[in-house]
Amino acid sequence: MGTVRESGKRTAKKQNYLANRELSWLKFNERVLEEAADKSVPLCERLSFLSIFQSNLDEFFMVRVGSLYDQMLVNKTAKDNKTGMTSREQLMAIFDAVRILSQRKDLIYKECIGELMAQTGVESVSFASILPEDKEYLKNYFTESILPLLSPQVIGKKQPFPFLKNKEVYAVVVLGTKNSDKLGIIPCSNNVFERLVKVPSGKGRYILVEELILHFLPLVFERYTIKSKSLIRIIRNADIDVDEAFYDEDLDYRDSMEKLIRVRKRLCPVKLEHSRVLDDTVIEKLRRELGLFPEQVFFSETPLETSFLSKIQDSLRENRNFFYDRRVPQQPADIAEDRSMIAQIEEKDRFLSFPFESMKPFLRLIKEAGKDENVVSIRMTLYRVAKNSQIVESLIEAAENGKEVVVLVELRARFDEENNIEWSRRLEEAGCRIIYGIDHIKVHSKLCLITYKKDEKIHYITQVGTGNYNEKTAKLYTDLSLMTANEHIGEEAAEVFHALCLAQLVEHSEYLLVAPNCLQNKVLLMIEEEIGKAKSGKEAYIGLKMNALTDKVIIDKLVEASQAGVKIDLIVRGICCLIPGVSGYTDNVRVISIVGRYLEHSRIYIFGKPEEEDSKVYIASADFMTRNTTKRVEVAAPILDADIKERIVGMFHLILRDNVKARELGADGNYFRRQNMEVKLNSQEYFYALAYQE
Repeated sequence: MGTVRESGKRTAKKQNYLANRELSWLKFNERVLEEAADKSVPLCERLSFLSIFQSNLDEFFMVRVGSLYDQMLVNKTAKDNKTGMTSREQLMAIFDAVRILSQRKDLIYKECIGELMAQTGVESVSFASILPEDKEYLKNYFTESILPLLSPQVIGKKQPFPFLKNKEVYAVVVLGTKNSDKLGIIPCSNNVFERLVKVPSGKGRYILVEELILHFLPLVFERYTIKSKSLIRIIRNADIDVDEAFYDEDLDYRDSMEKLIRVRKRLCPVKLEHSRVLDDTVIEKLRRELGLFPEQVFFSETPLETSFLSKIQDSLRENRNFFYDRRVPQQPADIAEDRSMIAQIEEKDRFLSFPFESMKPFLRLIKEAGKDENVVSIRMTLYRVAKNSQIVESLIEAAENGKEVVVLVELRARFDEENNIEWSRRLEEAGCRIIYGIDHIKVHSKLCLITYKKDEKIHYITQVGTGNYNEKTAKLYTDLSLMTANEHIGEEAAEVFHALCLAQLVEHSEYLLVAPNCLQNKVLLMIEEEIGKAKSGKEAYIGLKMNALTDKVIIDKLVEASQAGVKIDLIVRGICCLIPGVSGYTDNVRVISIVGRYLEHSRIYIFGKPEEEDSKVYIASADFMTRNTTKRVEVAAPILDADIKERIVGMFHLILRDNVKARELGADGNYFRRQNMEVKLNSQEYFYALAYQE
């Protein structure tokens, strides 16, 4: 479990209660990799965790490493505010850690593929391991189906080094000539190619198309001697500030975002991977051409791109032993399917816990509102939506029914921009009013407001969630959703939308916590209240669940609370820059992380012991990261219904007891699995079993 710790030894300034956010993130991805190695996880699901590990790492390099690289070029002396590491020191520690993690990934991949072969006969083979008749078949297949589609290039004075696309695989070859060696490059990623080429002599045996291309390079470069060859892949920086760098006054905002997508694909490389041992001079040439440090070059024994694993998984779907048991989101016990959702919410606040409970009640609410003659308007923030979104279709239908539909579409949802652009066009064409938020401030809140007239008065149904309005991820992520007719919450939600429509920020709130102006400061006040209790000799408690904890202002206040005697439980899935159990600082802090079948995504804030009348519970869209608390529009809603409040607190404390998928963070900054003799408790499986029972 010490992979990332060991890599950072030479750069760490001192051991204290703060951790570097980048190295903490790598520890999270290490926990993902551990799921791929866990024999209790079904085999095909382990392959999924391998793919998730790789895609996570790609995005980490594109965003975080890219950002650090830019920082290093602009200000070499700038330091991380938690560990005092410069950008270069952080980069070097990252590269060291990733090299070790990649070696571990290679071993786990070999183990998984070996088990796959032993149990199913499915195998991704090398050319050297196949029969002579297979080799002849593959040669003919290459000559007829692949060679005509290749675009080889020999690098020379009249053929400059080509642009290599982000995340795509290329074959690189050293070509011997009479005078000097030359470099040849062939793109291997092509929508026309089948990635997995069947080997005819055995059912379930495949060879990757890039391996086939690599083997038959002599047929491509017939006039040259092949001296060495490899597959390579590069990762490019994708960290762009659209507001500052790419906003064009001559383009509308949507067109500016389309420009960003085009530019992002051409940004500078931050990582080079190769799958064969290449001569140092070749690596040096590639490195110079791409503008990389030696530390940014990585060797991999596994395929450079792992999306093909999903096709292997699909071929094995009939064997359920290789997959998790099927789970279906359930209808909530306290919501009737045959009654109006608006009427039920007027009676009592309603609550959904995904993926254990179905999203259908909320979908039904939106559809009902679009048809209800009393409904005047539907206002909603959209950050990431499904490809075939029922929610967007319902909003379009509502607009066509004459309702005022106002939708804030956040086009800056990283890597989802194209999908959001397309949906914004469709909504606009249907007559919805589309707004794009505020310059320099992302709108990340999950907020929906239905306004209607009843008894000559204005009423509101407000929905506040922790996750996106996305039917697909609602089956894969753990998230929470509150639907309430509380007039105070409705009025403040209306103020949020009013401000957004005017490109302004909410400056004051009483019930909702609304970043960037009314969340961090209110959280600090609630921590201060718990500090006051502890100092007066009372029991004080804080419980927080989120994806990441990096906001140093809040971290410092939590340390102060710990020193005052406040008991603090943190459930942090990913980055956690606060190290617990450090004497004199975080003695009263406990941190766990859950990495399991479902992505832990819900955010819960608890202040005060549950039995206290004045204890406070919120669900929120915001992690405690500086970008969320001070640079985004985020919304947290108070849980005022006693039953729902009790349920959320119970969920939180049950998750704390998880001893199957939980890892606990130690005072040395490393995570460990809990070793105890208690009955095994997998919190995610528990919640699903509970949903089925009800």
